[in-house]
Amino acid sequence: MNNTEEKTNNAVPHEDAVDDHVSHVGDNVGAGISEAQIRVFKAKVEILHEELDQLSCENYKKEDENAKLRAKVKDLEEDRSRLQKTINSQQTQMEKHKASAKESDRKSEALQTQVSALNKEIENLNRSSKQAASAHSSMEVRLNRALEEVERTKTQLSKITHINKDKMKEENQSKENVLAENRMLKKQKADLIVGFKKQLRLIDLLKKQKLHLEAAKLLSFTEDEFTKALHRFSV
Repeated sequence: MNNTEEKTNNAVPHEDAVDDHVSHVGDNVGAGISEAQIRVFKAKVEILHEELDQLSCENYKKEDENAKLRAKVKDLEEDRSRLQKTINSQQTQMEKHKASAKESDRKSEALQTQVSALNKEIENLNRSSKQAASAHSSMEVRLNRALEEVERTKTQLSKITHINKDKMKEENQSKENVLAENRMLKKQKADLIVGFKKQLRLIDLLKKQKLHLEAAKLLSFTEDEFTKALHRFSV
């Protein structure tokens, strides 16, 4: 790019020189145009052709790069959409686990209430044990069974609570990882958009340079036109 700009800048004085030659062509014809001047015109036209071809090639390359950037942005958008779906799914699972934990807490509270009620009933039976020994024995059996059920329930509840905590911890970590990746994808997308805009500005600049070179080409004498002009003036 810098080489192209240097060539373009170096070409400007030559264009002015060509314009000076064209504007004073009448005087030059009167005095006779040298072979060196003809070679200058030919060299100028050749340089303009080469620079125009180079700018066209660079323009095509930039357009290909922009197409690749647009495709990459599209892929990043699709990845972000998939990650968002994963986050939503994990959020739903977390809500289900929370609901399950609340239900387990409710059952535990209900069992604790039953234990308290049974303990009060035992106290009442102990006070009247002499009058209702058989009833006391029956209630004691019920109490033992209830206590065993409570212990089993407590054990199960402890296991469920531990499992739920581990799952919630894993899901929180997974969610953090997904969010971090999502932030990284957003940053990559922003970087790609900035690069895309820079490429567009560069393409616009190259197109303007191409137009300037084409205009300079139209203003320059071709070899045939220059020969014809010499022939007319010589006649």
